[in-house]
Amino acid sequence: MVLWFFGTLAGLLALVVIAKVSRRIRLACVDLLFFARLLWIWVKLRTRLSGSPPLTIIDRFLEQVRAHGDKPFVVFADETSTYEQVARRSARTARALVHKVGVRPGDTVAILVDTEPLFVDLWLALARIACPVAFLNHHLSETALLHCFRCSGAKYIIVAQEFEDALQKLYGQLQADGVSMLLATGCPANDGVCSLEGQMADVSDEPMYVIKEGIHLDSPFMYIYTSGTSGWPKAVTVSHLRAWLGVLMFESNRMTKADVLYISLPLYHSSGSMGIISSIHAGATVVLKKKFSASQFWNDCRKHNVTVIQYIGELCRYLCNQPETDMDTNHKVRLAIGNGMRQDVWQNFLARFGPLCISEFYGATDGNIAFMNYTGHVGAVGRTSFLLKKFHPFELIKYDPETEEPKRDELGWCIKVNKGEDGLLIAPVTMQNKFSGYAGDPENTKKKLLCDVLKKGDLYLNSGDLLMQDEENFLYFVDRIGDTFRWKGENVATTEVGETIEALDFIQEANVYGVNVPGHEGKAGMASIVLKPKSQLDCRKLYEHVVVFLPTYARPLFIRVQDSMEVTGTLKQQKVKLVKEGFNISIHRNIYFLDIHNAVKSYVPLTPQLYKDITCGRIRL
Repeated sequence: MVLWFFGTLAGLLALVVIAKVSRRIRLACVDLLFFARLLWIWVKLRTRLSGSPPLTIIDRFLEQVRAHGDKPFVVFADETSTYEQVARRSARTARALVHKVGVRPGDTVAILVDTEPLFVDLWLALARIACPVAFLNHHLSETALLHCFRCSGAKYIIVAQEFEDALQKLYGQLQADGVSMLLATGCPANDGVCSLEGQMADVSDEPMYVIKEGIHLDSPFMYIYTSGTSGWPKAVTVSHLRAWLGVLMFESNRMTKADVLYISLPLYHSSGSMGIISSIHAGATVVLKKKFSASQFWNDCRKHNVTVIQYIGELCRYLCNQPETDMDTNHKVRLAIGNGMRQDVWQNFLARFGPLCISEFYGATDGNIAFMNYTGHVGAVGRTSFLLKKFHPFELIKYDPETEEPKRDELGWCIKVNKGEDGLLIAPVTMQNKFSGYAGDPENTKKKLLCDVLKKGDLYLNSGDLLMQDEENFLYFVDRIGDTFRWKGENVATTEVGETIEALDFIQEANVYGVNVPGHEGKAGMASIVLKPKSQLDCRKLYEHVVVFLPTYARPLFIRVQDSMEVTGTLKQQKVKLVKEGFNISIHRNIYFLDIHNAVKSYVPLTPQLYKDITCGRIRL
């Protein structure tokens, strides 16, 4: 009996060891195959770019025009434009800009246009005449918009008719700066604004040459702005080479000319623009949606036979929050590509809308490192391996949220974290992994860099993100360093707390952040929540949930209930305003406080007296 027991135990242990070893072997094989494919794609692309002047995006577009000019390129609402039609419109626009407006090669031109065919026409027209384009975010205030424009150093601004009011408000300042202003369509209300449509009245749309003098791979191709969630948006210089690198993500997922890509993200954002570039490279069709609509999303996909979708931030959560229907799996989508999908949403999305492949990746507009989750491992933003790290090196180092600086040892060197620990992602700045900096902003460019990190004279780019690498080399996003806060001597990751709260069946969305409390060090946790339709806040259930699933220091002390969540144009949650307002009940009444003394074991309404007791220090948190 004893021998049988120990024999069985030994057999089970052997199976566990074999399973672990076989999993490692499988992952190693997947790593090798992915690396080989990525290397093949890169060598093939690099060979095409090796000419002088190099192959540009507009060159590739014109190749597709010659190969299949009558193929649909841009679909918008009920309007379809072929590759040939877009080519003719962009040629006509380019001629007007050069011969009528006076735009010269190398001039930076800013465009304020929504997600529509006009955006693509203008972009390709400017690419024809070697003009970098600054993509302005039309959701910004006049002050922020002017800041973004000036950062790019643009000499011209082209504005869609629907944003003419914004142009009128900036007219005096732009005129004083010597900026030429153009209205894309319609008749300008101001005499100082030129009608681009009027300038094109007698201009030919026949094919025209592409100006490439002075163009090289490091030349600016476009300027894309950071989201501005932690200050002013910054203009990231995207070179021709950097623009081409975005193709790797799509081609590694085998995007071809047979695919139809659905873009409901703003084209001024890096994800939207990379979707356009990758579609041009593959010769695919693009379906544009002016504004993301969760209720219309799948109907659009069915209507246009969409095969690839792009997502970012909370987009997929909004889709999962829609009422279930019998049509949920009735679509042709094979691939969802993007970043920012939380693990719980990932699982729900696959269960409800699958089967399809989710290709999550990690990357930043202003970063010099990217990861791809090429195994489909739920929750991971990417994966690394010995080979990949040789070509794209990075480190995860210890970070102090109180000083907002990397931790250093007694010799002054940064400290690498162990596997399983959260660490600040940094990547060396080299000739292969460049950082172009922020246009017109040397101060913030300098702040982004870390010197003397692991040895004297080295230079790293600070991603501003906390990641974790597990024992199997999967990488997980933890938090933005500006979002992580410290309470009771512990670091609190807002993403993790948010996911925990959102597991409750009556909470649709949670936005977690730290707030200052008079007389206390660090920041206390607070969560703004949106309830699901026809649901009510269950304070006792919420209390029990956070007590069970979160450590004491990570439990939100304050809960703010609101009707909707404020997000950026790219569906990222806004925190700056919420942090500023804190738990002040004179600003927002619907706030609840955690019963820290376990008197009623619930969240209780934050009354004026309770607020006063907390701020005066009569209640210690």
